Amino acid sequence: MKPGICSPIVLIFSIFLFSCGRGKTTSVAAPDSLSIAKGQLLFKNNCSGCHNFKQDGIGPDLSGITQADSLTWLREFIRSPKNLVQTGDKHANTILSKYHSLMPSFTFFSDQDMDQLIAFLQVQKTGKKETEDSLAIHNPVPEKIQASSLLIRLNPFGQIPPSSDKEPLTRISKMDWVTPVNAWFVLDQRGLIYKLTNQKPQVWLDISKFKPDFINQPGLATGLGSFAFHPEYARNGLFYTTHCERPHAGKADFLIPDSIKQTLQWVLCEWKIKDPLAPQFSGTCRELLRIDMVAGIHGMQEIIFNPRARPGDEDYGNLFIGVGDGGSVENGASFLTHHPDHIWGTILRIDPLGKNSANGQYGIPPSNPFVQNPDPRTVREIYAQGFRNPNRITWAHAGVMLATNIGQANIEAIDWIVKGHDYGWPVREGPFAVHPLGNINHLYPLPTDDRLYHITYPVALFDHDEGNAIAGGFVYQGRELPELQGKYLFGDIPTGRLFYINTADLKLGKQALVKEWFVSLRGKKQSLRQICGQDRVDLRFSQDEKGEMYLFTKPDGKIYRLSKG
Repeated sequence: MKPGICSPIVLIFSIFLFSCGRGKTTSVAAPDSLSIAKGQLLFKNNCSGCHNFKQDGIGPDLSGITQADSLTWLREFIRSPKNLVQTGDKHANTILSKYHSLMPSFTFFSDQDMDQLIAFLQVQKTGKKETEDSLAIHNPVPEKIQASSLLIRLNPFGQIPPSSDKEPLTRISKMDWVTPVNAWFVLDQRGLIYKLTNQKPQVWLDISKFKPDFINQPGLATGLGSFAFHPEYARNGLFYTTHCERPHAGKADFLIPDSIKQTLQWVLCEWKIKDPLAPQFSGTCRELLRIDMVAGIHGMQEIIFNPRARPGDEDYGNLFIGVGDGGSVENGASFLTHHPDHIWGTILRIDPLGKNSANGQYGIPPSNPFVQNPDPRTVREIYAQGFRNPNRITWAHAGVMLATNIGQANIEAIDWIVKGHDYGWPVREGPFAVHPLGNINHLYPLPTDDRLYHITYPVALFDHDEGNAIAGGFVYQGRELPELQGKYLFGDIPTGRLFYINTADLKLGKQALVKEWFVSLRGKKQSLRQICGQDRVDLRFSQDEKGEMYLFTKPDGKIYRLSKG
């Protein structure tokens, strides 16, 4: 992930890195130790998912940022960046132009909150800022995405109620059709799973009532991450979730070293419902595994069973889990990734009903690629490795598993997942080299001996001239829109731009052509930004049992079905 998809405070501080003589920030009066401590907590809960004080990450390096702009301007921007843009403020519009998205208004910050946050930022020393690198590739994909003639009508399908009075009003990020009970379920990251009855939502599970250490801060993808229903749910009543808990809430199965600060833990749970057809959950829960995370980004945002697998198939009943790098690379702990000894930055495959894991709570399929590795430190749950944030997984057709991987500062990728393969991060971002101990925002040409590293490169990609964070989708399999047959539909999370590739073009070692498609609502062609009424769309996709497609937007909680024009 990157600046376009950060928590509400991210873009505030982009100002300081791109200002030219706007005057120093007015000092906060007497920044005492208590104010600094409170400001540190505000930073942790609102900013740490995107920022650090070492180097640019999802958002800019914040060391020394309070020396660049006026406190009055900063307060106005925090209150309502959209208002500043609309009034023609040059600097606010520069931010919008650079990052293609603005944060929501931060109206719930009091003057005291802002002073405390600034007090904390003032004590962070100025770091060494990014410099030009003559060897770096400054425009990795110069070709622009082509516009297609596809125009698809959106049909309003559902409305999820606000889960907060603060923006975004909802944090819906997953919607899934559960065939065993013929029902839609929708996830709100604030801890809620809704069941849709006649397209009307009703809270089916509130995880906070079962998990007292549950947290959904610091923003972004934290909170309730994902859910997946066992293929035999109608019989066994089992489903699975991932969620965040406060740091050190429990004993982790996968620990970060004591020398590295822990921001939170991600937890995988199995739930057993008494009656699979009940309108609300009633049953039990057990924990399967727990992972320490360096930062509040790139966690366990995807769990899924292979919907194409049938009894007797290798994948049947096995759960795939996308585990991001947890912000370890951009926080100076790249050694936690890109090795079969470490779980961060991987796709896992486990048997949730088995017992041969180290903690005895789940199984490790015997056909996993590292099962026979003689090193006792090997994470045998790993199915593939080398990801920054494998946030969505799907299957194009039999044997073709796709994962979208959100990049650092340049490349958004679609990867064809092959068991045991290495996808490169943090020494690669897309088909380019990265220096994980240097400036990870810079890309370089591949080394001449690149074949020796056995890295598998994306089958499709786009760079940050086009969008900031890839929204994984599905291959259209319905009948209502024959013009979409064979197309994998996806997009860009913050801007809501819509893209596709033809699955016939998928080939390992090659990049398929990405094209843009468009939508209309009530007879008018519009962008999702216009339809949503927000600069940040937070686009997601879903698919029903017939292969028809849906998309939804987080800020307004609206769900649409793709229909004939």
